[in-house]
Amino acid sequence: MRVDKYLWCVRYYKTRTQATAACKKGQVRVNEDVAKPSREVYATDVIELRKDQIRYKLKINDLPPNRVGAKLVDIYRTDQTPKEAFEAKELLKYSKDYYRKKGTGRPTKKDRRDIDDFTNENE
Repeated sequence: MRVDKYLWCVRYYKTRTQATAACKKGQVRVNEDVAKPSREVYATDVIELRKDQIRYKLKINDLPPNRVGAKLVDIYRTDQTPKEAFEAKELLKYSKDYYRKKGTGRPTKKDRRDIDDFTNENE
């Protein structure tokens, strides 16, 4: 089975097109080699892919006949992704929520009050 089709079948990408694009960008590796979308994968291969700033590591148990339901995904792959990768994403999410990008608009009332409190403490 092609690697892009496998990643689509086990629900890492919503469409085959997205899986193919990830392979073309070099975000997918099979047995530590960069994989083209047409690369054939077999049972016991190890796939590493980068998605949403997380490096997933999967071991193929079996090849599905077609796209499978979310409850059946674990039959066809073993997730070997380290837990630290998910913790780093959580920290990144919190940092993005608090800060606004520069130039995205005026400060809100809360931001202005925080700035006033900060400047009053220093005086």
